Amino acid sequence: MSFIYFIIIGAIAGWLAGKIMAGGGFGLAMNMVLGIIGGVVGGWLFGLFGISTDGGLIGSLVTALVGAILILYVGRLIKK
Repeated sequence: MSFIYFIIIGAIAGWLAGKIMAGGGFGLAMNMVLGIIGGVVGGWLFGLFGISTDGGLIGSLVTALVGAILILYVGRLIKK
C-alpha cells in the first residue's frame, strides 16, 4: 500500500510542479513521472540537510514537490 501512496503523492507533486514552473513543464504525463522521481530526489535532499517532514501527507507532498521542482528546473536547463 505504501508503494501506491508513493506513486500518488509523486504524481500530484509532479502536476503541482508543472503548474508552479510556468513554461518548464514537459506535459502532464511526463510531469507526473518527474514528480515520482522528484519524491526520491526530495527525500534524499531533505535527508542530506537533516530536514525531517515526519512522514505525514503534507510533509511527503512538500518533499516530493521540492524534488519535482528541482528536476523540472534542471530539465529546463538541459532542454535549452
